[in-house]
Amino acid sequence: MTGSAKPPSDRGRNAGIGCLMVPLGAASGAMVAVLVSKMVAFFLKVPDCAEGMSVPCFWYKYAGVGALFGALTLPTLVLWRLAGPRSDKPK
Repeated sequence: MTGSAKPPSDRGRNAGIGCLMVPLGAASGAMVAVLVSKMVAFFLKVPDCAEGMSVPCFWYKYAGVGALFGALTLPTLVLWRLAGPRSDKPK
């Protein structure tokens, strides 16, 4: 059995990194989307939802869409970058 050694698989590493990136992407996407909802509310002159809370009443819709978008895109981008060609050249 000489000559045909299989290189180690990166499947476990990718699964671990992907699973770590999903909640991080969801949290960051939701925060950015709530910021966008505040800007939309500011430019459309939407009143605040409650006294003392400076968020529009529809912030949770933006947060949900942003969380879904972030949970899909961050792991995809990270794994896409990791799957790219490796440069063994020192900088």
